[in-house]
Amino acid sequence: MGASIMAVATPKKKSVFVNGVTWGIKVKQLPFMGIMCTVMLFIVYRTTNYQYQQTEMESKLDPFYSSKDSDVDITRLNSLPRGIIQPSSDLELMPLWSTSGSRSKASISSSRNLLAIAVGVKQKSNVDALVQKFLSENFTIVLFHYDGHVDGWWDLQWSKEAIHIVANNQTKWWFAKRFLHPAVVSIYDYIFLWDEDLGVKNFHPGRYLKIVKSEGLEISQPALDRNSTDIHHRITIRSKKKRFHRRVYDSRGSTKCSDESEGPPCSGFVEGMAPVFSRSAWLCAWHLIQNDLVHGWGMDMKLGYCAQGDRTKKVGVVDSEYIVHQGIQTLGGPSLKKRSNLEESVKRHDVDVRSEIRRQSTHELQIFKDRWERAVEEDQNWVDPFEASSLRRRQRRKQIRKLKIKLKDYV
Repeated sequence: MGASIMAVATPKKKSVFVNGVTWGIKVKQLPFMGIMCTVMLFIVYRTTNYQYQQTEMESKLDPFYSSKDSDVDITRLNSLPRGIIQPSSDLELMPLWSTSGSRSKASISSSRNLLAIAVGVKQKSNVDALVQKFLSENFTIVLFHYDGHVDGWWDLQWSKEAIHIVANNQTKWWFAKRFLHPAVVSIYDYIFLWDEDLGVKNFHPGRYLKIVKSEGLEISQPALDRNSTDIHHRITIRSKKKRFHRRVYDSRGSTKCSDESEGPPCSGFVEGMAPVFSRSAWLCAWHLIQNDLVHGWGMDMKLGYCAQGDRTKKVGVVDSEYIVHQGIQTLGGPSLKKRSNLEESVKRHDVDVRSEIRRQSTHELQIFKDRWERAVEEDQNWVDPFEASSLRRRQRRKQIRKLKIKLKDYV
């Protein structure tokens, strides 16, 4: 005869009958189940949190590998174990063999920044003075030689520690697009992409970056001294009473800047001669640079879209650390009008290089504008982040004005 089993449960006791024998087991069901659920939830939480932290750590150590927009096609790398893949690089010089000194130097962890300048040997003296300001602040120096004369720089002591890249008659933006890919400059906190004709007597990069970091500026530039040769936008002019500024007020000229002005060139704007980008901002700005539009005209009006947020807050001009724009144009050669033998040049039908460059720049500006408009029209999922915020601010100001009028009438 087979064994018979029957269970009878009561609120306080659970009885089990096996072959006529009663076994009693007391279980406090509700508290027990509550404890078990709590333990399970804790385990799930710890596991999920650990996975999240690992993902964050991998993202910080290797941001371009984990990015959805990365140029790395993961499916093509399946033949390699993940741990061996290094999709990013840097511009740091490496010794041919290791010494104890080089190992200790490499082990020191500190912030790194990059200064990149398009240079010609005719501006060597000015570039030397400029670079000297950056050497003590742990900057990596990159010189883009547009005239091919690299040998003329070796007598400068710091030149042997700099990176030299040569391509005849190419612009700063041409070099930047090809040699400052985000994966190559990912270790640098800030990228200074400057012209060669800047006076830095009243500029210190350490103090400058301290202001930029404290104010949360993702894109910035030092203000221009009022004695600068080329000043195109009032927002770039130095204010003697401020440490930095994000907007300008100006009722003169065709462009009126007031509280109603929400974008360039009244706010959220820096010019192309001395921009400074955070790492995140440069990732965006590099993609904004058009590969075939080498003069970069028009791009300054759109850089605010790379500010990682509200351009009226995250783009600014630093007044306390300012520079002089000397307006010396050496790329491509001097203007025909400035040559001493102007009559002979005209007779020989020499090309006025400066006029041709300006004509090309203007042509590229129109192409850039057309591309932007076409891209906006074709991308149905893209929403202008500044139009909505601008509308909200205008509505808020209207409400405030109406409230002031009501209060005035009431009084």
